[in-house]
Amino acid sequence: MEDCDKLHRAIVSEVRPYGGLRQRKRSHRIKSFKSSNFPNFLMPLQLRVYVPPHPLIKHWLAVARDAATPSVLFRSAMTELGRWLAYEAIRDWLPTVEATVQTPLSPCAATFINPEAPLVVVPILRAGLSLLEGIQTVVPLASIYHLGMARNEETLEPTCYLNKLPAQFNPQTRVIISEPMLATGGTIVATMQELISRGIDPSLIRIISVVAAPPALKRLSTEYPSLVLYTATIDEIVNEQGFIVPGLGDAGDRTYGT
Repeated sequence: MEDCDKLHRAIVSEVRPYGGLRQRKRSHRIKSFKSSNFPNFLMPLQLRVYVPPHPLIKHWLAVARDAATPSVLFRSAMTELGRWLAYEAIRDWLPTVEATVQTPLSPCAATFINPEAPLVVVPILRAGLSLLEGIQTVVPLASIYHLGMARNEETLEPTCYLNKLPAQFNPQTRVIISEPMLATGGTIVATMQELISRGIDPSLIRIISVVAAPPALKRLSTEYPSLVLYTATIDEIVNEQGFIVPGLGDAGDRTYGT
């Protein structure tokens, strides 16, 4: 437990301002650990993990964590988390084009999102659908490709039961993966393999999650160090059943009331 506490302090200790606006927005970033005080499984961590300190993200995370929250309100919380995490994730990431518009008074320089830059969202079924509605409010023109993954409750290994990904993506495609819970890392790594085999550059992927845990972060960092991940929080424990503790329970079951 002491090592986990050290991990959490280290994760949130490095503060990186967005766009130089230190007083308005900060994020937390995981960096490589070299101290012998950390367990061996933490040493390779390299991927960038941002935990935006936005009050709305904190609020809706608290609502989602509460076991007394009814399914209808839980769905609203997940929609809002998808919205605000997506807002943070696309900052300084979407390609733009410069143009000139005519205001009622004079011509004016303007910046638009490049409509020709391909952007897709891949929700991992079924829990990933809970974030999708919120994500779509931020990137309404993104294409949606569904990927269904089921985890074996004994081995905790994923199997794919639905794959709507195209045979090949444009190599410049930017991808947002919607996966609320990153526990052992099996499902997200399997998803990464499917995307990369179809031409996606890992550096053009943003993962949006609600709760992440060290085992998943370690696997992603080892196999895909160029990844960037946005999450509402990081919890230290994954129990024997593969659930994050304290976490928020089974996101799919709570979303759909099953």
